[in-house]
Amino acid sequence: MFETFLILVSTGHVIADAGSMTMDLSRGSDSIRSVFALLGRCTKIEPEDPDGFRPEKITGHVELENVDFSYPARPNVMIFKDFSINIEAGKSTALVGQSGSGKSTIIGLIERFYDPLKGTVKIDGRDIRSYSLRSLRRCIALVSQEPALFSGTIKENIIYGASSDEINESEIIEAAKAANAHDFISGLKDGYDTWCGDRGVQVSGGQKQRIAIARAILRNPAILLSDEATSALDSRSEKAVQEAIEHVMVGRTSVVVAHRLSTIQSCDLIAVLDKGKVVEKGSHSSLLANGTTGAYYSMVSLQSRPNSTSASHHNLD
Repeated sequence: MFETFLILVSTGHVIADAGSMTMDLSRGSDSIRSVFALLGRCTKIEPEDPDGFRPEKITGHVELENVDFSYPARPNVMIFKDFSINIEAGKSTALVGQSGSGKSTIIGLIERFYDPLKGTVKIDGRDIRSYSLRSLRRCIALVSQEPALFSGTIKENIIYGASSDEINESEIIEAAKAANAHDFISGLKDGYDTWCGDRGVQVSGGQKQRIAIARAILRNPAILLSDEATSALDSRSEKAVQEAIEHVMVGRTSVVVAHRLSTIQSCDLIAVLDKGKVVEKGSHSSLLANGTTGAYYSMVSLQSRPNSTSASHHNLD
């Protein structure tokens, strides 16, 4: 009788385990189907156009001309209507304004994450739709609020996307030094061979940003895009990252989206956006000279008030 009981109990465990395995296999099959469905989707923007223009280098003059744009998920919400902006080659341009004014949308259009409904985005006088997308993006580096780090070493993450297959150790170190990253990397047990973990979970937010900036420096892009790169950092990390960004901005076209106005005061041009329009543009000093009637003056005054940090983050993101 006791042996029969043990057999029944064991059989129950086997059946339960089999049921659990069946559920796991089912979930795994669903995941695989989702992956293949994603891989099988056709993109509206062809990354491998064989006839696309492949420039050896670009100067980085960017123009948005008479652009209409809305996001595919919100086709009835127009972000831009007949919008134009000129971004000079080799100069730094800051985009400021309240949430929803279109700052990050400009970054996405330059990267060609989306195409405008109407109008053109040009680089060096040529519609970016005529470029080979892969070649175009080799000329552009993006440093965002949440940089993309991969499950590999710090060294592998820095050289990811570099145009040359013959990157040597000294070039990696020089890029890291310029990004204010070399000191903290050298202080790690495994140095540049330190494992970053999935999505960079083994390093802090400020360290991730500096690794991403080192990657950008190594690529030596004609155009640097910085989208809220310091917004999620504490003041100490922000200072190190901001210094690194300012270093890489020198001599190249730079477009900076920032919520802390103190970080963009040295930019050659500051464009103030409101509801998809450029309402003011000029240098920091010339915009402040507009006085209390100016939009930029009002934003600077708001952020200069005591205990206004959290409010300004909300309004200017």
